[in-house]
Amino acid sequence: MQSITLGDVEVTRVLEFHGRAMAVDEFFPEIPAEEFEAERSWLDPDFWSPADNGFVSAVQTWVLRSAGRTILVDTGVGNHKERPYSPHWRHLNTDYLGNLARAGVRPEDVDIVVNTHLHVDHVGWNTRLVGRDWVPTFPNATYLLPRADFEYWNPMGEHRPKRALSHQNVFEDSVAPVHQAGLTELWDGERVIDENLRLQPAPGHTPGSSVLQLRSGRDRAVFIGDLLHTPLQLQDPVHNCDFEEDPAAARASRRRLLEFAADNTALVVPAHFGGHGAAEVRRAGDRFEITNWAAFDRPQRINR
Repeated sequence: MQSITLGDVEVTRVLEFHGRAMAVDEFFPEIPAEEFEAERSWLDPDFWSPADNGFVSAVQTWVLRSAGRTILVDTGVGNHKERPYSPHWRHLNTDYLGNLARAGVRPEDVDIVVNTHLHVDHVGWNTRLVGRDWVPTFPNATYLLPRADFEYWNPMGEHRPKRALSHQNVFEDSVAPVHQAGLTELWDGERVIDENLRLQPAPGHTPGSSVLQLRSGRDRAVFIGDLLHTPLQLQDPVHNCDFEEDPAAARASRRRLLEFAADNTALVVPAHFGGHGAAEVRRAGDRFEITNWAAFDRPQRINR
């Protein structure tokens, strides 16, 4: 099963990639190796590959059908993109659009695209290559982009991101074309999408990192983007990955959202979890415990 229903909202998982991304000690330099080893029984194979010390990651889009509209949360890496300093995402050729189609979504049917932030693996399918031009993949959609990230990652601006090299070309081929086509809305503060969904800032991973909160009937969920990459961060939100632009703010945002989730029995839906994709948590002192996994099927590996 790759769809669940939360209140009046149908949530469908569409994968672009699932497999080893990097070594865990490279991606999570703050997490001691013994913490992974202590949780080996359930981290392996969905989140960690002990044989090669690999961080197992899913690159995926969450498709939400809410209030009569089709909404995509993040758009992955994209095909044919030149990523000189991110070789694992360079010149992909995946069947992402086929996977969307099998979930009942044609590009022209999409009403809203939410980019939780503007990293390489969250905006790639904003555009596709036609001839020599990058054109919007979803021509009838409004692309909701956090203004703080649009300004931060714009190479013509004044900011100098710590991770600028690993995101080279991303703004030019995956953000600027949809903006130039007049399809973007730059938001800040808070953005209400409909009676079930609202975007809220959660800075740290990037200045404009955001979360999508779902409240429908008695159900709650928070699509938390890159505030989490491994379940070990669910248990202890002090842990950062190596891609935080502001580590202290990332920790604060992560703890605040996990506290909200625990206090409201909200499903935590990270961008990159493999396995069952999302989980509910409860407080355990200053840490958290996983109480339930979502009902999504565990995905098979998908090669780049």
